[in-house]
Amino acid sequence: MTDESWAGWYRDRHGSEPVILTTDGQQLRIRVRGAAFEGESFDSLSPVAAVPPEGGAFDLVDGSLSDCVLEWDLPLPVLVSGTVRQVTLSCLLSLRRAEPDLYLALHLDGAAYESNRAESDFASALATIQRILPPGIRLQTCIACAFSDYFPVPVRGLSGGLACFRGAKDAYRDAAGGGDVADLWDRRTGLVQEIWSCPEFEPRPAQGAGTGHRGAFPLELA
Repeated sequence: MTDESWAGWYRDRHGSEPVILTTDGQQLRIRVRGAAFEGESFDSLSPVAAVPPEGGAFDLVDGSLSDCVLEWDLPLPVLVSGTVRQVTLSCLLSLRRAEPDLYLALHLDGAAYESNRAESDFASALATIQRILPPGIRLQTCIACAFSDYFPVPVRGLSGGLACFRGAKDAYRDAAGGGDVADLWDRRTGLVQEIWSCPEFEPRPAQGAGTGHRGAFPLELA
């Protein structure tokens, strides 16, 4: 995978500064006040060095950045009437409470399609946006892909826990539920960010075979 970099801002009680978030779809990296952090999820960004350099003041919880706000924009592929277009997804993540607060807004043709103001994870926020997009417009990221799923357990993290089965496409298409996905777990290509997209993307079926453990995207609300 080729790295992508997204410009944004970092804010905490010590101040604010522009930052660059870099990801390869699996590992996230950011440098704040001269200190490098990395992790598989936006709420598990830990110092690369054992101790941040002198002059760097941070609030860490369980070794990860906390009590801070991250804000950034990224290009996001969407299918509009059969044509793939790059639009902008604005992301606002607060790590100032026990649980992360996430807000996303997709900007397309002068309109903003927004998630709820305090989503708990990227999967939920992107599903909220997909539900309100006009007919004929579909997200083209890993969360909407035919070959992605979560391990069949009731807890889902903020980001980065989505398994990619592009290396076992036929087997995953035949998966009928959680047990089948668990049996395939060791054949996953890796864990990916929900907002990532790769050239092997295929749209997730609306229902029936091939929807694995997590089902269609987005799930219909009761």
